[in-house]
Amino acid sequence: MSDPYQLKPFIRNVPDFPKPGIMFRDITPLLATPEAFGRAVQAFADAFRDARPTTILAAESRGFIFAAPLALELGAAFIPVRKPGKLPFQTRKHSYDLEYGSDTLEMHIDAVTPASRVLLIDDLLATGGTIEACLKLAQESGAEVVGCGFLIELSFLNGRKRLEPHPVVSLMDYADET
Repeated sequence: MSDPYQLKPFIRNVPDFPKPGIMFRDITPLLATPEAFGRAVQAFADAFRDARPTTILAAESRGFIFAAPLALELGAAFIPVRKPGKLPFQTRKHSYDLEYGSDTLEMHIDAVTPASRVLLIDDLLATGGTIEACLKLAQESGAEVVGCGFLIELSFLNGRKRLEPHPVVSLMDYADET
C-alpha cells in the first residue's frame, strides 16, 4: 500500500520488541514531529468528516493521542475506553479473548447513547480484538458505529475482518512482519 500522507518516514521500526521475532512499529517519532502528527489527525478528519460522527471513542492509551485532537477537529465528543477500575462512574464492560488470555475494557454507562454516531480510533490495527471490544461497547449502548480509523494496519494479521461491515481507514499499512 502506498503512503499518501507521507507518514512512514516517522515510524521507527524496532526489531525483537517486546519479544524476539516481533517488529514493533514505534509511533513516538511521529508524535514528536508536529507537522507529521498534525497531518495524521487531518487525514483522519478528511477520511471521516462525511460520516458525521458525534462521538470519537478510543481505548487507552495510544488511541487517546489521536482521538482527542480529532474530536476537536470534527466537533465531536471524545469518549475514553479504559481498563477496569480506571473510570470513576458506573461502567459498561466488555471482555474479550487475547492470544494468551483475556482482557476487559470499560466505558461510562452514559458516555454513548442510541443517538450517537461513533467513530472508533486507535493507533494500530493488528488482530482487531481491542477495537472489536470498543465496537461492542458502542453497539451495546445502541449507538451507530460509522467507522474505524487506524494510524497503522498490520494487514497480514487480518484484523480488519473482525470489524466488518464497518468502514475501516488505515493511514499506513504494513503487509508483512518486516
